[in-house]
Amino acid sequence: MASAAEQLARNLSFSTFSKAKDLQKRIFFTLGALLVYRLGTYIPIPGIDPDAFAATFQQAQGGIFGLFNMFAGGAVERLAIFALNLIPYITASIVIQVMSTASPRLEALKKEGESGRRKMNQYTRYLTVVFCAVQAYGIAVGLEASEGVVSDPGWFFRISTVITLVGGTMFLMWLGEQITARGIGNGISLIIFAGIVATLPGVIAQTLELSRTGALPTLAVVGILVGAIAVIALIVFFERAQRRLLIQYPKRQVGNKMYQGDTSHLPLKLNTSGVIPVIFASSLLLLPATIATFSAQGDAPQWLQYISALLGRGQPLYLILFAAMIIFFAFFYTSIVFNPTETADNLKRSGGFIPGIRPGERTAQHIDYVLTRITVVGAIYLTVVALIPEIFLSQLNISAFLGGTSLLIMVTVTLDTVSQIQSHLIAQQYEGMVKKSRLGGRKR
Repeated sequence: MASAAEQLARNLSFSTFSKAKDLQKRIFFTLGALLVYRLGTYIPIPGIDPDAFAATFQQAQGGIFGLFNMFAGGAVERLAIFALNLIPYITASIVIQVMSTASPRLEALKKEGESGRRKMNQYTRYLTVVFCAVQAYGIAVGLEASEGVVSDPGWFFRISTVITLVGGTMFLMWLGEQITARGIGNGISLIIFAGIVATLPGVIAQTLELSRTGALPTLAVVGILVGAIAVIALIVFFERAQRRLLIQYPKRQVGNKMYQGDTSHLPLKLNTSGVIPVIFASSLLLLPATIATFSAQGDAPQWLQYISALLGRGQPLYLILFAAMIIFFAFFYTSIVFNPTETADNLKRSGGFIPGIRPGERTAQHIDYVLTRITVVGAIYLTVVALIPEIFLSQLNISAFLGGTSLLIMVTVTLDTVSQIQSHLIAQQYEGMVKKSRLGGRKR
């Protein structure tokens, strides 16, 4: 029997959307915030020669530098105030979440509810500033080492660059929080999504130009298009896949009447962690690679140039680290967002149970058993989608936009955003039904 939410979802229509004034305001606010973000990717930091930097960027964009530029929505190739994007914030979030599993104090904060969450967010912001400052200083030094890029090298340029890039990232962090609170949610993911989508026209033009000049065979272009469609279909399938555990509720007696026990399902997503593992893994790889790539442009130490080469796109070390981090964060983030013990306790309190499994600890163990095994499948899926296209495209020297990482982020964020909009519409329709029932009761 369909639930009330499912019945409402089937009845959604354009008229429902036209009446959802609050949702319309949220969508317009989100679009306005993303427009501000895109404008910021065209404002360059002061003190650089754009033409000289463009020549430097052309030499490095084939490697990890190109992936960084993709996440930043082209802000890196223009060396804009948003060049660092949200990578330092994501990295800081990873560090705080990992530390919360080892630090009793941070673990206690997680259990304090809203106040604890605010304190942890504050710690994340402080750590973001530190990561931003380190990366921005490395970028400033690397730019000075590149001949002709900086018009007036020195401490004034370094300090101004650090302040500009740190300020840009902190503003984006605030903008993402505003989209989450006042927009349609997923603020950080939507900013990254907007950056990737913004590079689409340029990448398509680049691919067609390579095909026109003969550098890329026409058959390869067709293969890339078919492969991209297949990857999108695979992502949609796995992101919608669920393992549904049967939940049974006992019979209950109300007065002299005996009511039959209900049944429902506990849905466990095959990929509970979503796109977070890929974003986390990419962010951690970009942190050292950014400094190494910039510094390698000048008279850098031999070991730094060696690291930069090893972390290049398509290199074995880069692929191995990327895969290992995706698998680790798939399990780590799943353990954060889904607690089997808490779920089992809630089922026990409501009288629900899994047939054949004792309520309480045994139920928690069973849920954890099932969740662990489907997470293995989800982690393998994420690794395959993120790495296999990267390997092929790196051999063809095609932009990272067409890779599995960018497609995974785009499709997953789109599905999440559609779900958010549907949730707002369902809430709007439900409120309308409640108001009608109240008015009908008053008339009678």
